Amino acid sequence: MFETVIGLEVHVQLNTKTKLFCSCPTSFNHKQNTNTCPTCLALPGALPVLNKEVLHKAIMLGTAIDATINRTSFFDRKSYFYPDSPSAFQITQLYTPIVEHGKLEIDFEDASHKIIRINRAHIEADAGKNIHDGDISKVDLNRAGTPLLEIVSEPDMRSAEEAILYLKKLHSIIRYLDIGDANMQEGSFRVDVNVSIRPKGDTKLYTRVEIKNINSFKFIQKAIELEVARQIEAWEDGVYSEEICQETRLFDQTKQETRSMRGKEEAADYRYFPEPDLLKAVVTDEMMEIYSKIPELPDEKRDRFVKEYGMNEYNAGVLTATVEMARFFETMMLEGISAKNAITWLTVELQGRLKGEINITNSPVDALKLGQLVKRIEDNTISGKAAKEVLDRLMEENLDIDGVIDALGLRQVSDTGALEAICDTIIAANPDKVAEYKGGKDKLFGFFVGQVMKESKGSGNPQAINEILKAKLG
Repeated sequence: MFETVIGLEVHVQLNTKTKLFCSCPTSFNHKQNTNTCPTCLALPGALPVLNKEVLHKAIMLGTAIDATINRTSFFDRKSYFYPDSPSAFQITQLYTPIVEHGKLEIDFEDASHKIIRINRAHIEADAGKNIHDGDISKVDLNRAGTPLLEIVSEPDMRSAEEAILYLKKLHSIIRYLDIGDANMQEGSFRVDVNVSIRPKGDTKLYTRVEIKNINSFKFIQKAIELEVARQIEAWEDGVYSEEICQETRLFDQTKQETRSMRGKEEAADYRYFPEPDLLKAVVTDEMMEIYSKIPELPDEKRDRFVKEYGMNEYNAGVLTATVEMARFFETMMLEGISAKNAITWLTVELQGRLKGEINITNSPVDALKLGQLVKRIEDNTISGKAAKEVLDRLMEENLDIDGVIDALGLRQVSDTGALEAICDTIIAANPDKVAEYKGGKDKLFGFFVGQVMKESKGSGNPQAINEILKAKLG
Protein backbone atom coordinates (compact mmCIF):
# COMPACT_ATOMS: atom_id res chain seq x y z
CA MET A 1 0.00 0.00 0.00
CA PHE A 2 1.23 3.46 -0.90
CA GLU A 3 0.57 6.94 0.40
CA THR A 4 0.39 9.96 -1.90
CA VAL A 5 2.25 13.13 -0.92
CA ILE A 6 1.16 16.37 -2.62
CA GLY A 7 2.38 19.95 -2.31
CA LEU A 8 0.99 22.82 -4.37
CA GLU A 9 2.44 26.06 -5.70
CA VAL A 10 -0.22 28.55 -6.78
CA HIS A 11 0.63 31.71 -8.72
CA VAL A 12 -2.06 34.35 -8.22
CA GLN A 13 -2.00 37.35 -10.53
CA LEU A 14 -2.88 40.39 -8.40
CA ASN A 15 -5.49 42.80 -9.74
CA THR A 16 -3.47 45.99 -9.37
CA LYS A 17 -3.97 48.65 -12.03
CA THR A 18 -0.24 48.83 -12.76
CA LYS A 19 2.65 46.38 -12.84
CA LEU A 20 4.90 45.38 -9.96
CA PHE A 21 7.83 47.71 -10.67
CA CYS A 22 6.54 50.24 -13.24
CA SER A 23 3.42 52.20 -14.18
CA CYS A 24 2.43 50.09 -17.21
CA PRO A 25 -1.20 48.85 -17.05
CA THR A 26 -1.94 45.22 -16.28
CA SER A 27 -5.01 45.09 -18.55
CA PHE A 28 -5.73 41.72 -20.18
CA ASN A 29 -6.20 41.22 -23.94
CA HIS A 30 -4.57 44.42 -25.19
CA LYS A 31 -2.61 44.44 -28.46
CA GLN A 32 0.65 42.55 -28.08
CA ASN A 33 3.64 44.43 -26.68
CA THR A 34 1.75 47.70 -26.12
CA ASN A 35 1.71 47.66 -22.29
CA THR A 36 5.49 47.88 -22.00
CA CYS A 37 8.16 50.37 -20.96
CA PRO A 38 11.96 50.38 -20.44
CA THR A 39 11.53 48.79 -16.98
CA CYS A 40 9.44 45.77 -17.98
CA LEU A 41 11.52 45.41 -21.17
CA ALA A 42 14.67 45.36 -18.97
CA LEU A 43 16.40 48.06 -21.00
CA PRO A 44 19.76 49.29 -19.63
CA GLY A 45 19.44 52.01 -16.99
CA ALA A 46 15.76 51.37 -16.17
CA LEU A 47 15.22 50.85 -12.42
CA PRO A 48 12.31 49.13 -10.64
CA VAL A 49 10.08 50.93 -8.12
CA LEU A 50 7.88 48.73 -5.90
CA ASN A 51 4.09 49.05 -6.28
CA LYS A 52 2.84 49.65 -2.70
CA GLU A 53 -0.57 48.17 -3.48
CA VAL A 54 1.09 44.76 -3.89
CA LEU A 55 2.14 44.87 -0.22
CA HIS A 56 -1.45 45.72 0.66
CA LYS A 57 -2.85 42.67 -1.11
CA ALA A 58 -0.12 40.35 0.24
CA ILE A 59 -0.90 41.44 3.81
CA MET A 60 -4.62 40.84 3.23
CA LEU A 61 -3.89 37.27 2.13
CA GLY A 62 -1.50 36.71 5.04
CA THR A 63 -4.20 37.87 7.46
CA ALA A 64 -6.79 35.57 5.83
CA ILE A 65 -4.59 32.46 6.20
CA ASP A 66 -3.52 33.34 9.76
CA ALA A 67 0.12 33.72 8.70
CA THR A 68 3.12 35.67 9.92
CA ILE A 69 3.55 39.00 8.09
CA ASN A 70 7.24 39.82 7.92
CA ARG A 71 7.53 43.51 8.69
CA THR A 72 10.77 43.58 6.66
CA SER A 73 11.12 41.49 3.52
CA PHE A 74 13.70 41.43 0.71
CA PHE A 75 13.79 40.82 -3.02
CA ASP A 76 16.09 38.40 -4.85
CA ARG A 77 17.06 37.64 -8.44
CA LYS A 78 16.30 34.22 -9.87
CA SER A 79 18.27 33.60 -13.05
CA TYR A 80 16.81 31.74 -16.00
CA PHE A 81 16.99 32.16 -19.74
CA TYR A 82 13.67 32.08 -21.58
CA PRO A 83 12.48 34.24 -24.50
CA ASP A 84 9.59 35.63 -22.42
CA SER A 85 11.99 37.03 -19.81
CA PRO A 86 13.96 39.90 -21.42
CA SER A 87 16.04 40.50 -18.28
CA ALA A 88 17.16 36.84 -18.08
CA PHE A 89 16.12 36.88 -14.41
CA GLN A 90 12.98 37.11 -12.31
CA ILE A 91 12.63 39.37 -9.29
CA THR A 92 11.18 37.27 -6.46
CA GLN A 93 11.51 36.67 -2.71
CA LEU A 94 13.47 33.56 -1.74
CA TYR A 95 15.10 34.19 1.62
CA THR A 96 12.65 36.52 3.42
CA PRO A 97 9.16 36.54 1.88
CA ILE A 98 6.38 38.93 2.88
CA VAL A 99 4.16 36.08 4.26
CA GLU A 100 5.19 32.88 6.07
CA HIS A 101 3.72 30.03 8.13
CA GLY A 102 0.02 30.19 7.35
CA LYS A 103 -2.71 27.57 7.30
CA LEU A 104 -5.90 26.75 5.47
CA GLU A 105 -8.71 24.44 6.63
CA ILE A 106 -10.37 22.14 4.10
CA ASP A 107 -13.82 20.62 4.65
CA PHE A 108 -14.89 17.10 3.68
CA GLU A 109 -18.40 15.93 2.82
CA ASP A 110 -18.66 13.99 6.09
CA ALA A 111 -18.25 17.33 7.96
CA SER A 112 -14.68 16.51 9.04
CA HIS A 113 -11.86 19.02 8.54
CA LYS A 114 -8.12 19.07 7.92
CA ILE A 115 -5.51 21.81 8.28
CA ILE A 116 -3.11 22.29 5.35
CA ARG A 117 -0.01 24.26 6.29
CA ILE A 118 1.14 27.05 4.00
CA ASN A 119 4.89 27.53 3.96
CA ARG A 120 4.94 30.99 2.39
CA ALA A 121 3.42 33.51 0.03
CA HIS A 122 5.98 35.64 -1.74
CA ILE A 123 5.88 38.48 -4.25
CA GLU A 124 7.37 38.04 -7.70
CA ALA A 125 7.18 39.48 -11.20
CA ASP A 126 5.44 37.50 -13.93
CA ALA A 127 7.13 36.69 -17.24
CA GLY A 128 5.74 37.46 -20.69
CA LYS A 129 3.93 34.99 -22.89
CA ASN A 130 5.25 32.73 -25.63
CA ILE A 131 2.88 32.33 -28.58
CA HIS A 132 3.53 29.36 -30.86
CA ASP A 133 2.20 29.77 -34.41
CA GLY A 134 3.19 26.80 -36.56
CA ASP A 135 6.97 26.86 -37.00
CA ILE A 136 7.19 30.39 -35.59
CA SER A 137 7.28 31.39 -31.95
CA LYS A 138 6.41 34.93 -30.88
CA VAL A 139 6.76 36.74 -27.57
CA ASP A 140 4.17 39.07 -26.04
CA LEU A 141 5.64 41.08 -23.13
CA ASN A 142 2.39 42.74 -22.02
CA ARG A 143 2.30 40.39 -19.02
CA ALA A 144 5.98 40.84 -18.13
CA GLY A 145 6.25 42.51 -14.74
CA THR A 146 2.65 41.81 -13.68
CA PRO A 147 2.60 41.26 -9.89
CA LEU A 148 2.19 37.70 -8.63
CA LEU A 149 1.79 36.11 -5.23
CA GLU A 150 3.22 32.60 -5.21
CA ILE A 151 1.50 30.62 -2.44
CA VAL A 152 3.45 27.50 -1.50
CA SER A 153 1.86 24.78 0.62
CA GLU A 154 3.64 22.19 2.72
CA PRO A 155 3.39 18.61 1.34
CA ASP A 156 0.36 17.94 3.56
CA MET A 157 -2.19 16.65 1.04
CA ARG A 158 -2.66 12.90 0.68
CA SER A 159 -5.03 12.60 -2.27
CA ALA A 160 -6.23 14.39 -5.38
CA GLU A 161 -9.47 15.11 -3.51
CA GLU A 162 -7.61 16.97 -0.75
CA ALA A 163 -5.63 18.95 -3.33
CA ILE A 164 -8.81 20.08 -5.11
CA LEU A 165 -10.51 21.01 -1.82
CA TYR A 166 -7.44 23.09 -0.89
CA LEU A 167 -7.34 24.82 -4.29
CA LYS A 168 -11.06 25.59 -4.30
CA LYS A 169 -10.88 27.05 -0.78
CA LEU A 170 -7.82 29.14 -1.68
CA HIS A 171 -9.51 30.28 -4.92
CA SER A 172 -12.58 31.30 -2.93
CA ILE A 173 -10.50 33.29 -0.42
CA ILE A 174 -8.73 35.16 -3.24
CA ARG A 175 -12.12 36.14 -4.71
CA TYR A 176 -13.59 37.11 -1.31
CA LEU A 177 -10.58 39.33 -0.64
CA ASP A 178 -10.84 40.74 -4.19
CA ILE A 179 -7.07 40.72 -4.61
CA GLY A 180 -7.24 38.90 -7.96
CA ASP A 181 -9.86 37.60 -10.37
CA ALA A 182 -8.33 34.08 -10.14
CA ASN A 183 -9.41 33.17 -13.66
CA MET A 184 -7.74 29.85 -14.51
CA GLN A 185 -8.53 30.08 -18.23
CA GLU A 186 -6.79 33.46 -18.51
CA GLY A 187 -3.82 32.31 -16.42
CA SER A 188 -4.39 34.50 -13.37
CA PHE A 189 -4.60 31.44 -11.07
CA ARG A 190 -1.89 29.00 -12.14
CA VAL A 191 -1.13 25.77 -10.32
CA ASP A 192 2.04 23.67 -10.19
CA VAL A 193 1.49 20.27 -8.57
CA ASN A 194 4.29 18.41 -6.80
CA VAL A 195 3.56 14.69 -6.46
CA SER A 196 5.42 11.80 -4.87
CA ILE A 197 4.52 8.46 -3.28
CA ARG A 198 5.84 6.41 -0.36
CA PRO A 199 4.96 3.13 1.35
CA LYS A 200 2.25 3.58 3.98
CA GLY A 201 3.80 4.25 7.36
CA ASP A 202 7.02 5.63 5.86
CA THR A 203 7.84 9.25 6.77
CA LYS A 204 10.56 9.79 4.19
CA LEU A 205 9.89 12.13 1.27
CA TYR A 206 10.79 10.47 -2.02
CA THR A 207 11.42 11.95 -5.47
CA ARG A 208 8.82 14.55 -6.35
CA VAL A 209 7.59 15.28 -9.83
CA GLU A 210 6.23 18.70 -10.76
CA ILE A 211 3.25 18.95 -13.14
CA LYS A 212 2.81 22.39 -14.72
CA ASN A 213 0.35 24.33 -16.85
CA ILE A 214 -2.98 22.78 -15.80
CA ASN A 215 -5.89 25.16 -16.26
CA SER A 216 -8.88 23.53 -14.52
CA PHE A 217 -9.67 21.76 -11.25
CA LYS A 218 -10.92 18.74 -13.19
CA PHE A 219 -7.64 18.41 -15.10
CA ILE A 220 -5.56 18.91 -11.94
CA GLN A 221 -7.37 16.02 -10.25
CA LYS A 222 -6.92 13.78 -13.30
CA ALA A 223 -3.23 14.68 -13.66
CA ILE A 224 -2.54 13.79 -10.02
CA GLU A 225 -4.35 10.46 -10.33
CA LEU A 226 -2.44 9.55 -13.51
CA GLU A 227 0.93 10.56 -12.06
CA VAL A 228 0.33 8.61 -8.83
CA ALA A 229 -0.61 5.53 -10.87
CA ARG A 230 2.57 5.92 -12.97
CA GLN A 231 4.80 6.16 -9.91
CA ILE A 232 3.14 3.20 -8.14
CA GLU A 233 3.51 1.06 -11.26
CA ALA A 234 7.22 1.94 -11.50
CA TRP A 235 7.74 1.08 -7.81
CA GLU A 236 5.93 -2.27 -8.11
CA ASP A 237 7.86 -3.11 -11.29
CA GLY A 238 11.16 -2.44 -9.50
CA VAL A 239 12.15 0.44 -11.82
CA TYR A 240 11.24 3.39 -9.54
CA SER A 241 14.78 4.81 -9.29
CA GLU A 242 15.28 4.56 -13.06
CA GLU A 243 11.93 5.97 -14.21
CA ILE A 244 10.99 8.47 -11.48
CA CYS A 245 13.29 11.45 -11.41
CA GLN A 246 12.97 15.06 -10.29
CA GLU A 247 11.50 16.64 -13.39
CA THR A 248 8.78 18.90 -14.75
CA ARG A 249 5.98 17.12 -16.59
CA LEU A 250 2.98 18.26 -18.62
CA PHE A 251 -0.55 16.86 -18.48
CA ASP A 252 -1.72 15.70 -21.91
CA GLN A 253 -5.50 15.91 -21.82
CA THR A 254 -5.96 14.11 -25.15
CA LYS A 255 -3.74 11.13 -24.38
CA GLN A 256 -4.68 11.17 -20.67
CA GLU A 257 -1.09 10.97 -19.46
CA THR A 258 1.65 13.06 -17.92
CA ARG A 259 4.64 13.62 -20.20
CA SER A 260 8.20 14.67 -19.46
CA MET A 261 8.94 18.31 -20.25
CA ARG A 262 12.37 18.97 -18.75
CA GLY A 263 14.58 18.16 -15.79
CA LYS A 264 13.65 20.07 -12.64
CA GLU A 265 16.27 22.55 -11.52
CA GLU A 266 17.57 22.77 -7.96
CA ALA A 267 17.71 26.15 -6.18
CA ALA A 268 21.45 26.41 -6.94
CA ASP A 269 20.72 26.23 -10.67
CA TYR A 270 18.84 29.52 -10.49
CA ARG A 271 21.84 31.34 -8.94
CA TYR A 272 19.74 33.38 -6.51
CA PHE A 273 21.26 36.54 -5.08
CA PRO A 274 19.86 39.70 -3.41
CA GLU A 275 18.26 42.14 -5.85
CA PRO A 276 20.67 45.09 -5.99
CA ASP A 277 18.22 47.62 -7.46
CA LEU A 278 15.54 47.39 -4.75
CA LEU A 279 15.50 48.42 -1.11
CA LYS A 280 13.99 46.18 1.55
CA ALA A 281 10.18 46.31 1.78
CA VAL A 282 9.18 47.66 5.20
CA VAL A 283 5.62 47.27 6.53
CA THR A 284 4.90 50.06 9.02
CA ASP A 285 2.46 49.90 11.96
CA GLU A 286 0.09 52.17 10.03
CA MET A 287 0.18 49.88 6.98
CA MET A 288 -0.51 46.83 9.16
CA GLU A 289 -3.47 48.59 10.77
CA ILE A 290 -5.01 49.47 7.41
CA TYR A 291 -3.99 46.53 5.22
CA SER A 292 -4.90 43.75 7.66
CA LYS A 293 -8.59 44.74 7.61
CA ILE A 294 -10.27 42.10 5.47
CA PRO A 295 -13.88 41.29 4.53
CA GLU A 296 -15.89 38.36 5.86
CA LEU A 297 -14.32 35.12 4.56
CA PRO A 298 -16.11 31.95 3.33
CA ASP A 299 -15.95 30.01 6.63
CA GLU A 300 -17.11 33.02 8.66
CA LYS A 301 -19.96 33.68 6.24
CA ARG A 302 -20.96 30.00 6.28
CA ASP A 303 -21.15 29.99 10.09
CA ARG A 304 -23.16 33.23 10.07
CA PHE A 305 -25.63 31.85 7.52
CA VAL A 306 -26.20 28.77 9.71
CA LYS A 307 -26.83 30.95 12.76
CA GLU A 308 -28.72 33.82 11.13
CA TYR A 309 -30.92 31.91 8.67
CA GLY A 310 -31.26 28.57 10.47
CA MET A 311 -29.96 26.58 7.50
CA ASN A 312 -27.81 23.45 7.70
CA GLU A 313 -24.04 23.49 7.16
CA TYR A 314 -24.30 21.82 3.76
CA ASN A 315 -26.57 24.51 2.28
CA ALA A 316 -24.50 27.24 3.92
CA GLY A 317 -21.37 25.72 2.38
CA VAL A 318 -22.94 25.65 -1.10
CA LEU A 319 -24.03 29.30 -0.81
CA THR A 320 -20.65 30.54 0.44
CA ALA A 321 -18.38 28.44 -1.80
CA THR A 322 -18.03 31.44 -4.11
CA VAL A 323 -18.38 35.11 -3.31
CA GLU A 324 -20.71 35.52 -6.30
CA MET A 325 -23.17 32.91 -4.97
CA ALA A 326 -23.08 34.39 -1.45
CA ARG A 327 -23.76 37.91 -2.75
CA PHE A 328 -26.60 36.64 -4.95
CA PHE A 329 -28.28 34.94 -1.97
CA GLU A 330 -27.87 37.94 0.33
CA THR A 331 -29.34 40.26 -2.31
CA MET A 332 -32.34 37.93 -2.70
CA MET A 333 -32.88 38.07 1.07
CA LEU A 334 -33.34 41.86 0.86
CA GLU A 335 -36.85 41.06 -0.41
CA GLY A 336 -37.75 39.71 3.03
CA ILE A 337 -38.28 36.14 1.84
CA SER A 338 -37.60 32.87 3.68
CA ALA A 339 -34.10 31.43 3.46
CA LYS A 340 -35.51 27.98 2.66
CA ASN A 341 -37.34 29.21 -0.46
CA ALA A 342 -34.39 31.41 -1.48
CA ILE A 343 -32.04 28.41 -1.33
CA THR A 344 -34.36 26.24 -3.43
CA TRP A 345 -35.00 28.84 -6.12
CA LEU A 346 -31.33 29.82 -6.35
CA THR A 347 -29.57 26.44 -6.17
CA VAL A 348 -32.20 24.26 -7.87
CA GLU A 349 -34.45 26.32 -10.12
CA LEU A 350 -32.14 29.09 -11.35
CA GLN A 351 -28.90 27.10 -11.46
CA GLY A 352 -30.72 24.27 -13.22
CA ARG A 353 -31.44 26.71 -16.04
CA LEU A 354 -27.91 28.11 -16.35
CA LYS A 355 -26.18 26.38 -19.27
CA GLY A 356 -22.89 26.72 -21.15
CA GLU A 357 -21.31 30.14 -20.73
CA ILE A 358 -24.25 31.45 -18.69
CA ASN A 359 -23.52 31.38 -14.96
CA ILE A 360 -24.48 33.13 -11.76
CA THR A 361 -22.45 36.24 -12.66
CA ASN A 362 -24.15 36.87 -16.02
CA SER A 363 -27.54 35.26 -15.37
CA PRO A 364 -30.37 36.95 -17.30
CA VAL A 365 -32.36 36.84 -14.03
CA ASP A 366 -30.54 38.85 -11.37
CA ALA A 367 -30.75 38.42 -7.61
CA LEU A 368 -33.35 41.12 -7.00
CA LYS A 369 -35.65 39.74 -9.69
CA LEU A 370 -35.38 36.17 -8.40
CA GLY A 371 -36.04 37.43 -4.87
CA GLN A 372 -39.16 39.24 -6.15
CA LEU A 373 -40.34 36.03 -7.84
CA VAL A 374 -40.03 34.10 -4.57
CA LYS A 375 -41.87 36.95 -2.86
CA ARG A 376 -44.79 36.47 -5.27
CA ILE A 377 -44.98 32.81 -4.26
CA GLU A 378 -44.88 33.62 -0.56
CA ASP A 379 -47.59 36.29 -0.78
CA ASN A 380 -49.76 33.81 -2.74
CA THR A 381 -49.78 35.91 -5.92
CA ILE A 382 -48.71 32.79 -7.87
CA SER A 383 -48.16 29.12 -7.14
CA GLY A 384 -44.78 27.44 -7.16
CA LYS A 385 -45.66 25.66 -10.39
CA ALA A 386 -46.65 28.94 -12.04
CA ALA A 387 -43.45 30.58 -10.81
CA LYS A 388 -41.44 28.05 -12.85
CA GLU A 389 -43.26 29.22 -15.98
CA VAL A 390 -42.51 32.83 -15.07
CA LEU A 391 -38.82 32.02 -14.51
CA ASP A 392 -38.60 30.27 -17.89
CA ARG A 393 -39.98 33.40 -19.55
CA LEU A 394 -37.64 35.70 -17.62
CA MET A 395 -34.65 33.61 -18.76
CA GLU A 396 -35.59 34.52 -22.34
CA GLU A 397 -36.56 38.18 -21.91
CA ASN A 398 -35.83 40.95 -19.41
CA LEU A 399 -39.43 41.66 -18.42
CA ASP A 400 -41.35 42.94 -15.41
CA ILE A 401 -42.39 40.02 -13.15
CA ASP A 402 -45.97 41.20 -12.57
CA GLY A 403 -46.36 41.86 -16.29
CA VAL A 404 -45.30 38.28 -17.10
CA ILE A 405 -47.66 36.88 -14.44
CA ASP A 406 -50.62 38.76 -15.93
CA ALA A 407 -49.64 38.06 -19.55
CA LEU A 408 -49.53 34.31 -18.83
CA GLY A 409 -52.71 34.45 -16.71
CA LEU A 410 -50.98 32.89 -13.72
CA ARG A 411 -52.15 35.17 -10.93
CA GLN A 412 -53.76 33.04 -8.21
CA VAL A 413 -57.43 33.48 -7.31
CA SER A 414 -57.63 34.09 -3.58
CA ASP A 415 -61.17 35.49 -3.68
CA THR A 416 -62.96 33.11 -1.28
CA GLY A 417 -66.33 33.90 -2.80
CA ALA A 418 -65.25 32.79 -6.26
CA LEU A 419 -63.47 29.69 -4.91
CA GLU A 420 -66.46 28.73 -2.72
CA ALA A 421 -68.70 28.79 -5.77
CA ILE A 422 -66.32 26.42 -7.63
CA CYS A 423 -66.10 24.12 -4.58
CA ASP A 424 -69.92 23.99 -4.34
CA THR A 425 -70.16 23.05 -8.00
CA ILE A 426 -67.61 20.22 -7.64
CA ILE A 427 -69.25 18.86 -4.48
CA ALA A 428 -72.73 18.96 -6.05
CA ALA A 429 -71.45 17.14 -9.17
CA ASN A 430 -69.88 14.28 -7.16
CA PRO A 431 -72.36 13.11 -4.47
CA ASP A 432 -71.01 9.54 -4.55
CA LYS A 433 -67.46 10.75 -3.87
CA VAL A 434 -68.74 12.98 -1.06
CA ALA A 435 -70.45 9.98 0.56
CA GLU A 436 -67.31 7.85 0.26
CA TYR A 437 -65.16 10.61 1.73
CA LYS A 438 -67.49 11.08 4.67
CA GLY A 439 -67.53 7.30 5.04
CA GLY A 440 -63.82 7.30 5.82
CA LYS A 441 -61.98 7.45 2.45
CA ASP A 442 -59.79 10.40 3.43
CA LYS A 443 -57.61 10.04 0.33
CA LEU A 444 -60.50 11.33 -1.80
CA PHE A 445 -59.79 14.80 -0.46
CA GLY A 446 -57.04 15.09 -3.07
CA PHE A 447 -59.63 14.33 -5.76
CA PHE A 448 -61.73 17.34 -4.74
CA VAL A 449 -58.68 19.63 -4.58
CA GLY A 450 -57.62 18.49 -8.05
CA GLN A 451 -61.10 19.09 -9.50
CA VAL A 452 -61.26 22.61 -8.06
CA MET A 453 -57.75 23.42 -9.38
CA LYS A 454 -58.79 22.07 -12.78
CA GLU A 455 -61.98 24.15 -12.80
CA SER A 456 -60.03 27.27 -11.78
CA LYS A 457 -57.49 26.49 -14.54
CA GLY A 458 -54.71 26.22 -11.98
CA SER A 459 -55.18 29.75 -10.71
CA GLY A 460 -56.85 28.88 -7.41
CA ASN A 461 -54.90 29.43 -4.22
CA PRO A 462 -54.24 25.86 -2.94
CA GLN A 463 -54.24 26.93 0.70
CA ALA A 464 -57.60 28.70 0.36
CA ILE A 465 -59.06 25.76 -1.58
CA ASN A 466 -57.96 23.32 1.15
CA GLU A 467 -59.55 25.41 3.88
CA ILE A 468 -62.85 25.85 1.99
CA LEU A 469 -63.14 22.13 1.12
CA LYS A 470 -62.35 21.02 4.67
CA ALA A 471 -65.13 23.25 5.98
CA LYS A 472 -67.66 22.16 3.35
CA LEU A 473 -66.91 18.43 3.53
CA GLY A 474 -66.98 18.41 7.34
